[in-house]
Amino acid sequence: MILVSVTKNKNMLKIRKFANPKYKIVAAVFLLSVVSSVGTAIVAHADQYDAQINSLEQQNNSIQGNVDSLANQASSYQAEISQLQNQVDSMQAALSVNEAKQASDEQQIASDQQNIATNKQYLRDDLRTMYVDGQLSTIEELATSKNLSDFVNKEEYRTAVQGKVTSLIQQIAALQTQLQAQKAQVDVLVNTEKQQEDQLASSQAQQQQLLSYNQAQQSQYNSQIQSNQSQIATLRQEQIQANRRLVSSGGGTVDASGTCGGSYPASATNNYGGHWGCDYPLDNALDNWGMYNRECVSYTAWMVYKTYGYMPYWGGSGDANEWPGDAEAAGIPVGSTPKVGSVAIYMGGSGDPWGHAMWVDSVNGSMITVSQYNLYYDGNYYQTTISSAGLVYIYFGG
Repeated sequence: MILVSVTKNKNMLKIRKFANPKYKIVAAVFLLSVVSSVGTAIVAHADQYDAQINSLEQQNNSIQGNVDSLANQASSYQAEISQLQNQVDSMQAALSVNEAKQASDEQQIASDQQNIATNKQYLRDDLRTMYVDGQLSTIEELATSKNLSDFVNKEEYRTAVQGKVTSLIQQIAALQTQLQAQKAQVDVLVNTEKQQEDQLASSQAQQQQLLSYNQAQQSQYNSQIQSNQSQIATLRQEQIQANRRLVSSGGGTVDASGTCGGSYPASATNNYGGHWGCDYPLDNALDNWGMYNRECVSYTAWMVYKTYGYMPYWGGSGDANEWPGDAEAAGIPVGSTPKVGSVAIYMGGSGDPWGHAMWVDSVNGSMITVSQYNLYYDGNYYQTTISSAGLVYIYFGG
């Protein structure tokens, strides 16, 4: 059998080895009671709930890794889509310029064709004149001329007509060749640019399809994460209820009479028949949760029990600054935002290795009003208004 006695500090119960035989029976009964209560609580919240919660949280971590990977892929897809869109915009701008040039060329071709038709009419008239005049022999033309000067003029006119016909034919042929070559070049350029635009659009559509699929996967994973979080929240509530039932069945009901500051019991009987409360000296006895009488942790344990109908048995498991870890292990939410009806924990600092526990009465912006015991190591009740910053809050009420 282990021989023990108890020593105290500002907030909690400590257990150490002791060799005096007269403490045997009391110590053994006390230890067996603590082990029985704590062991049962561990089975309740660890075996039934913690394994499920940890499994779901691990799933969420794995799924979140997939979501993060998909998000990186989505960024890559989006960047590729943006780059392709820039190329499409550039191609469309060039295509617009060439289509405008194509339209201008077609208009010019139409105008030139009209000029060709006009010149052909002139050519027909000139050919007709040459044909009529060309039926005369030189002697006949000389005979029909009024004089030598008239004959010379007719010869010059005839030669000029022939030259004009030749020039018009050459101009028409050259113009047609130039226009056809120019039109063919523009047509090829426009067709090529349209093909490139179609290819870019196809690539962009493929990237968009990949992005949509990626986003659908992310949505499915996020839905699964939300579902797991919902299950975790349900399990935590069941865990809290299980802890309440354990405390109710194993720790019994606090039988208290009278009140002191902050509604702390004047006198109450603990699970081992001992008495505690403000009628008794500081650290004179243990309360129903293993906390020393009139300490800050004893008062906050009482307020949790009084407000929510349960308080986990944490006696001997830690100081005030160990409450957040105990709460998380029991599935009780912990955070940094003050809330009325929560327990505010000062985690301690230089010269204060235990921390301090307070009950939050009200929240006013960045300030909170708290109730507490043993603020000045005198075992008395105090209500103060302090900054809410730098404290850890335990939400026993959810």
